Amino acid sequence: MLKKLLGLAPTLENDGSYSPSKLALKLGTVDKTDFENITYTKYQGKKSKVLVLFTEQKNMKMQNGKLFSTGNHPVEALVPMLHLQNAGFEFEIVTATGKPVVFEMWAFPTKDQNVKAIYDNYKTSFDKPKSLEDFAVNSLTESDSYAALFIPGGHGSMLGIPDNDNVATTLKWANDNGLFTITLCHGPGSFLSTTLNNNAFMYQGYNMAVFPDSVDKMTPMIGYLPGQMPMSVSEKLKSLGVNLMNTKADDTVCIDRKLITGASPLASNELGKLAANTLLKELS
Repeated sequence: MLKKLLGLAPTLENDGSYSPSKLALKLGTVDKTDFENITYTKYQGKKSKVLVLFTEQKNMKMQNGKLFSTGNHPVEALVPMLHLQNAGFEFEIVTATGKPVVFEMWAFPTKDQNVKAIYDNYKTSFDKPKSLEDFAVNSLTESDSYAALFIPGGHGSMLGIPDNDNVATTLKWANDNGLFTITLCHGPGSFLSTTLNNNAFMYQGYNMAVFPDSVDKMTPMIGYLPGQMPMSVSEKLKSLGVNLMNTKADDTVCIDRKLITGASPLASNELGKLAANTLLKELS
């Protein structure tokens, strides 16, 4: 009751899950992003597609059994997409099985007209995405038209993605064909899929920016999460040989070979700029 009075209690939703408390929303979300509307020299070659893998799952079961209302973070998805769109790239939206994309709508920047515009523009694709399962079976021979694979963050990127064989297949396809892989925050958890079936971790020795487990462990105190996380992403990646480039949930971005990563929602704009400029330079 005291937590509720102080605005520290997570908000109970109709399906029994919890979204962040009033205080957590005030501290951890924005109504307008820091997106820089840059005019790039648009890419006009044949590798114009970016495959974007979203989660189709909403509820994450925490260690205490409570469900966190999650999905892909809208800022982490849409701000990098804005930069890539301005640079001349288009998007092919997929989820694991083709079910609708799930966003953390409680984190949507409602006063950001640029973010609202690209969300509205791709709303049909978010509602009716393609299936990664179909893509992995039928489209891996079509690498010539793709520039990159983008896996947005948000806690939901840990649902149905790190344990999916088709994600591993698609990551390997991107790597083998010289495509860039772009991700941020909890999105690098997708790389754990490459260890399925006793396979060697594909990103051993890579430098990455990843959301710190230390921050996830603290956020239940302000009601952002309704309990402790079911898995520690950054520490798991570190144990597999990843070199973590950040210790805070900040705007750190990192590029290592064909991998571009960012630390948190605060890195969304910097990640978008780095990805757009890198793709334009490499593909020109």
